[in-house]
Amino acid sequence: MRIDWSTLALQTINALVLIWLLARFLFRPVAGIIAERQKAAQTLIADAEAAKRAAVLERDTAVRETQQLVAARGDAMKAVAADAAAEKAALLAVAQADADRLRAAADAEAEAARVEQDKLVAVRATQLAVDIAAKLLAKLPENVRVSGFIDGLADAIAQLPEPVRAQLGANGVALTLAAPHALSPQELEHCRTVLAACLNRAVSLEVEVDPQLIAGLELRAAHAVVRNNFGADLAQIRAALLGSEHVPS
Repeated sequence: MRIDWSTLALQTINALVLIWLLARFLFRPVAGIIAERQKAAQTLIADAEAAKRAAVLERDTAVRETQQLVAARGDAMKAVAADAAAEKAALLAVAQADADRLRAAADAEAEAARVEQDKLVAVRATQLAVDIAAKLLAKLPENVRVSGFIDGLADAIAQLPEPVRAQLGANGVALTLAAPHALSPQELEHCRTVLAACLNRAVSLEVEVDPQLIAGLELRAAHAVVRNNFGADLAQIRAALLGSEHVPS
């Protein structure tokens, strides 16, 4: 085989020129395009990474906010539950206080009713006892329903203060002598004699029949009343049994 060195040299020169032309007009623009494409790709990748990081950050922020919302909701639910429990306790306390007050009022009312009933029973029992005693005393013979009380009336008059005794029947003023029945002349004279001896002067008497006395006498004047009779005694007994502060004198 015979090599044509001139042809080989010419072909080599042609190849070099072709390579230079390709490098000059093809490879360099293509390399620039590739470089720009790579730069654009890197920019896209950087943007994607930035977007990814932003998305991750946003996701993490959303997660944290969600957790905070959940925690806040839990706290709010606890607060609402605590408020509800407190309100329930307050309502129960008010209801219990109302129930206690109503129970106390009912107990007080029942106790007052019981006391009132006891008083009513006591009044009825006392009145019954007084009525029985009055009926029994009313059966005394008439001759002792006055005579047996004349000296007692004189003793009661003697216990009066001297100024009061001095006014009884003074200046001829008549005294009222109450008796359970009309006095016989002997009983009336006995009364005048005893009263004159007690007061050291004669007195004028006006007799008044008062069946409420049952037995005994009652001397009545404008400024004093002297009692010595079963009616007054029973009234005092009745008042004492009922706890009255106003006992007839």
